[in-house]
Amino acid sequence: MLCLMSRAVNQLVDAGIVDDGDEKVDVRSLDGALDALVALVGDDLAAVNQLIVDNMHSPVALIPQLARYIVASGGKRLRPLLVLASARMCGHDGGRQLGLAAAVEFIHTATLLHDDVVDNSDLRRGKASANEVFGNKPSVLVGDFLFARAFQLMVRDGSLEVLDILSNASAVIAEGEVLQLAASNDTTTDEAVYLDVVRAKTAELFSAACRIGAVVAARPAEDRQAMADYGLNLGIAFQLVDDVLDYSAAQARLGKAVGDDFREGKITLPVVLAVALADEEERHFWRRCLEDLDQTPEDLDRALALMARHGTLDTAMARARDYGARATQAMLHFAPSPERQALLDIVQFCIGRDY
Repeated sequence: MLCLMSRAVNQLVDAGIVDDGDEKVDVRSLDGALDALVALVGDDLAAVNQLIVDNMHSPVALIPQLARYIVASGGKRLRPLLVLASARMCGHDGGRQLGLAAAVEFIHTATLLHDDVVDNSDLRRGKASANEVFGNKPSVLVGDFLFARAFQLMVRDGSLEVLDILSNASAVIAEGEVLQLAASNDTTTDEAVYLDVVRAKTAELFSAACRIGAVVAARPAEDRQAMADYGLNLGIAFQLVDDVLDYSAAQARLGKAVGDDFREGKITLPVVLAVALADEEERHFWRRCLEDLDQTPEDLDRALALMARHGTLDTAMARARDYGARATQAMLHFAPSPERQALLDIVQFCIGRDY
């Protein structure tokens, strides 16, 4: 049933139209989808950005300096946008979504700081990572500070249910980090383990961001679950596309490095699929490059050739489209509205983006 639904939605997406019987959704303009979402909640987003700035203050000068560096490093604010749009679509007309959107962004930013230290990354969104500029110890500690600020904002909101959702998401993200660490540079990692990491590290916060929008609007349990399902599947699709883009020519056209994940030995879905289809000589290649990190300048080209031979980038994108279809199906639980339209379009933005 799900596969039939996915194929049907994919055919409509390929044509540029999703039709659920009530309305037609034009999804040809991917950048326009993000712009439309921002336009719907623009005033709220400005207030959230101000809250973020206000809550980065500290008498310890390095804290706001480093926090400002990572917060201003070019993110799309997608997770707080999901909080704002979900709350508005579900009918919340108060201001609770503002502090919670800021809390979600702080949780996300804290995980970025910790991720870059664990991964020993020197770039973040095309610029030097915070740990490269300020060092590992300050990055970890400022990440802890941002987690603490997030929980202060949750407590200020006063809802035990919201606190439960976001604290659980924070714990799951940490579990995902440990699971990824255990599987790092391990070419025997299978697709199930990889997806467990993605659900925990990326999709859980997407899901929580969408669910709390329904919670602050006091929507019934089935609406809260539909929002959570939308966010979870959107988050998985988002990460799958990220993994594909690391090996994509689109990155080169945008002036970004291709193959950073490969050089760092990260086990992402295109690699998992390539190893699963590899012969013994190819498996030896993947082990040398990703487990031993013994790489030559020509190895990335060979990795790309192997992925092309086995069609693993196309397969990974097909997986992303399938999760996008699940997100779309969850959103169709709600009545048509400008906010629902924007959230439907964001599914296609996440799948079709090249950055």
